[in-house]
Amino acid sequence: MAPTPADSLSTTAPTLTLRFLGVGNARASALGSAAAVLESDGQPRLLIDCGPRTLDDYAAQYAGALPTAVFITHLHMDHIGGVEQLFYRTYFEDRGRVRLYVPCELVPALHYKLANSPFVLSEGGANFWDAFRLVPVGDCFWLDDWLFSVFPVRHSGYRAAFGLALPGAFLYSGDTRPIPDVVERYANAGEPLFHDCGLHGSPAHAGLDDLQREYPPALLRRVVAYHYESAEAGARIAAAGVTLARPGEAHVLPPAIPASADSPR
Repeated sequence: MAPTPADSLSTTAPTLTLRFLGVGNARASALGSAAAVLESDGQPRLLIDCGPRTLDDYAAQYAGALPTAVFITHLHMDHIGGVEQLFYRTYFEDRGRVRLYVPCELVPALHYKLANSPFVLSEGGANFWDAFRLVPVGDCFWLDDWLFSVFPVRHSGYRAAFGLALPGAFLYSGDTRPIPDVVERYANAGEPLFHDCGLHGSPAHAGLDDLQREYPPALLRRVVAYHYESAEAGARIAAAGVTLARPGEAHVLPPAIPASADSPR
C-alpha cells in the first residue's frame, strides 16, 4: 500500500517520513531538483541527492539549516549540482559536520568532477574534502542505528547509479529503468517504492508504460512516482492510478526493521 502524505493527517506524525524537496527531472526545474529527506519525528536525518536547487529548498523547509548527512545516488549534475555550494557553506560555517555517503565506485569520478582543483578556494589552502566527512559505501552503511542497503540500478552505465533501501521502511530507486529483481530482494516486506517514473520512458529512465508492463499490479500500488518531466505529466501518471510525489510533501513510512547479522546486503 502506498504511503499517505503526512501533511494531510491530523494525527501525530509517525516516527519516519520521507519528504520530497523536489520531484522533477533535469528538464523540469519548476518542480525542483529530485531530492528527498528521511525525517525522524519530523527532524531531517538524511538527504538523498543534492541538485542545483536542493540546498535552497532544504533551507526553506528546515529553518535555514544545512543537511548533516547526504547520500549521493549518481553523478549527473541535476543530482550533485548543489554539492559545490554545500562545500562553501560547510567549509566556512561548520567544517567537517556533513557526512557525505558516496558509493565506492563513484568516489573517483566525483573527485575529478568537483574536487580535483588545488584552488577550490581562489586563495588556495583548502582541499574540497576538508569540508566533509567522506564515507565511501559498498553494499550497506550505518547511519546512527539504521543499516541502509545500497544497490546498483539501470541508469547510464554499469554500476554508475545506485538506489537506497531501509528494510521495512522504504526503497528509493534513484534514476533507473524498471528493476523488479532488485525490488524483490531489497523491498520484500511491503515497503513503499519511491521510483523514477516519467510519463515517457527512455534508455536511462522508467516511464509509466514500463512500470505497468514490468511490475505486477500489487507492486505498482506500492510505487510513489517522482522524477517526472512536468506537472502535466505528473497529473497523467496520477490519473493512471500511480501515487505521485509532489514538492514539499512528506510520506509516512512503515517502521524500519531492526538490523541483524542476516540483514540483506
